[in-house]
Formats: sequence, C-alpha cells, structure tokens
Amino acid sequence: MAKVNSQVSRLGTKSTNGDEDLSSTSSVLGLKILDFPEMRKAPAEGPAQVISVVNQKGGVGKTTTCINLGAALAELGRRVLLIDFDSQASMTTGLGIKPAQIKEQYGSIWHLLNDSSADISEFVVKSNVPGLDFIRGHEDLAAAEAAFVSEIAKENKLRKLLAPLMNSYDVILIDCSPSLGTLTINALTASSGVLIPMECEYFAVLGLSLVKKTIEKVKENTNPGLQIYGILATMFDRKTAHSRDVLELIHKEFPKELLDTIIARTVRFSESTVKGEPITSYASSSAGAISYRRLARELISRGGAK
Repeated sequence: MAKVNSQVSRLGTKSTNGDEDLSSTSSVLGLKILDFPEMRKAPAEGPAQVISVVNQKGGVGKTTTCINLGAALAELGRRVLLIDFDSQASMTTGLGIKPAQIKEQYGSIWHLLNDSSADISEFVVKSNVPGLDFIRGHEDLAAAEAAFVSEIAKENKLRKLLAPLMNSYDVILIDCSPSLGTLTINALTASSGVLIPMECEYFAVLGLSLVKKTIEKVKENTNPGLQIYGILATMFDRKTAHSRDVLELIHKEFPKELLDTIIARTVRFSESTVKGEPITSYASSSAGAISYRRLARELISRGGAK
C-alpha cells in the first residue's frame, strides 16, 4: 500500500471545548437521553459494510463526516477504507494529500474506473490514523456522466471494483458528489447502507425527499438490500431557534431515520482540514471529535457498522 508523503502535525490535542456544548437530538428535543456503549473489537472475518454518504446538496458535511466517522471507527478497532468519489477531491485534501498530487490521474479512483486491469490494492493510501486507509479522488470524476453513458451495467462499476477489497476491511465509506447522477448511483449500488448528512436549515429538509426517492429507485432496480442507516443533523447551532425548529421538523417527518448524534458548527473542522487530519487527532477533546466518536458508537449500535 502507498503511504502519505507528508508528515501531518498533531497540534491541538488538548481540550478545546470552550463554549462548545455537546448536543444530541434527545437532549435538544427533551426526549429520553440515549447512551451508546463503546464496542472496541479486533478485525472481523467477512465482507465489509459499505456505506455511501449522500446528499445532492453541497456543503452539508459529507466529506467531514466521511473523514471523522472513519477515524472514529478506526479508533474502535475497525479496519476502515474511505473512497473519495467526488471530483472536488476534498476528502483527499483533508487527509493530507497536496493539490499537486491530486492532479495526477494515476492512483485515483477515476483511473481505476477506466482501467479494468489495474490492481486496486496498489491504489490504497495509508492515512496518519492507524486502521484508516483511503483511495483518492480526481477532478476528472466530473466527466463520469458523459464517459460512461453508453456502457452496459454502468451502475455496477464501483461494486465490481471494490470486490477484491471487501474482506480486507470492516467498513468502507464512500464520499459521494453533491448530485444524484451516475457516480452516486454507482455508490448506492455498491453499498449496504446510506448515511445522509443534512444541514439544520429549512431548505435542506425540502431536498431530503429527493434523496429518498433516488434510494428507492436504486432499491427497485440495482440494489434491493440497500438501507438508510440514518439522517445526520449537521451544522447545528444551539444559539438559534431555527436549528432547533429544523431538528424538530426532521424528527417529525423521519423519526426512525434521524440519528440521535448531532454535529454542531465549530471552527475546529476547518482547522483540521487545513492540517490534513481528522478532528479526532487534531482536536481530540473538542466537541466535534466527541460527537463523531459518539456517531461511530451509534452507527454500530444501529447495525450500520460491524
């Protein structure tokens, strides 16, 4: 496996909570407080659970969730692989790969999609978090819609591509592009479940039905076993009534799907991206890091991860 070339700083590991309070759906809405036990484990036999992190809206925390949930699962002993399936390659940057390296097509998921003879294991990059690997993205993923338009069974390309790695990991997280096109359909077809990060803004709620319709179409046509593992409220601002109102609306409309863990706004996420590492290592004691560790435990308890 390849290794990240640059050494990443470990700054900011002291407590950084400040005025950040840890929020949850149950605490905000006055419901019964939930607790999710820590379940550390050794790597297990059997195929990985593949999870697509999906929303057709950009800027809702998909990449942040992939990186930090992956790191939190790795802390719990899971072998985790991240797939950067977005042409912006933000996840790749957020894991310490320099922009100049991203321009090189070889070594990216895009190259693998176009070269059936390539060995995917040679494209896996080790992150600075033990147990957390990734395959980097590339800007040419933006051309997927046109490039694969005439291919037969094009929606199965990613599923076939990941097959050799399925027994090497416990969880595979796919950072999807902010659209519901060919790449996202590929990701959903390859997945056992879906995680939907959703900003605590009213217009984000309106777009949620479109995501669910796409998931239903994939279930009908290419992946009948696909499940929704949860809707994750992100960018929650405890100081505003609007965030609470949106959370109440999501809970009313999707009570079974809404996760109890909430990801609040914090500058620590932006800082950790600049440093090229997850918040769980950059600001280990921050509310953001604690929230993603809680999300990992909740996902495991709901059956969304081993």
